[in-house]
Amino acid sequence: MRSITFRVPHILFMPKYPRMRIPSIIKKYLMAITGAILTVFVLAHMAGNLQIFLGPNAINEYAHKLQHLPYGLLWVNRIFLLAATAVHVWMAILLTAENRIARPQGAHLTKSVQATLSSKTMGLSGSIILIFIVFHILHFTVRSIYPVFQTDAFYTTLNGEQIYNVYKMMVDGFSVTWVSLFYIIAMGLLCMHLCHGVSSMFQSLGLRNKKWRPRLHVFAHIYAWVVFLGFIAIPVAVLITKYTSINLLPL
Repeated sequence: MRSITFRVPHILFMPKYPRMRIPSIIKKYLMAITGAILTVFVLAHMAGNLQIFLGPNAINEYAHKLQHLPYGLLWVNRIFLLAATAVHVWMAILLTAENRIARPQGAHLTKSVQATLSSKTMGLSGSIILIFIVFHILHFTVRSIYPVFQTDAFYTTLNGEQIYNVYKMMVDGFSVTWVSLFYIIAMGLLCMHLCHGVSSMFQSLGLRNKKWRPRLHVFAHIYAWVVFLGFIAIPVAVLITKYTSINLLPL
């Protein structure tokens, strides 16, 4: 009886070529640039949301115009921001892993003592903020967490046209206490993240020197606090209106 020999294609034994590695300087540039994009978006998003204090018509008309931007610009913007977020997170993971490998244990301990709370918690705050972004999209954009947001009760008439009642959705959404508390905590972490991230962004782009370092540090803290106070103003106003006799929201 003849024996059967199996021949494995020689290509399986070809030497493995090293994977292409992204230089550290490119990673830092990508993280800084995407961070700058997201920083500008956060401020614009906050300014748009604060129109709720101008009344239902103002915020509803603003949201309606965004939803009906020409040439599909809304989805272009969404995809662009999601891509920037993905690259920012990816670069953060790669740089963190790279720094841990390159830094001796002693140097790590010395730097840890000198680092600020914001810089030491960048990984933790960034991870929770990422979870919050997913929740926020499901909550107010996809509206899947509370399917009632998709019903006819959340539509109103403005200038003879039936449009979505974003004002009612935001008020009802933040009337759920745990949701508002989660938003406030997430914005606190975002504030901490921005305190260190905005200043580091300028350093990564080579725009920070010894003279401008303290000024950019102050700017980063002011910017972070403006964003924090601006975003929490809405859930705080809704909760105060809900639990007290003080009405902070225009009807």
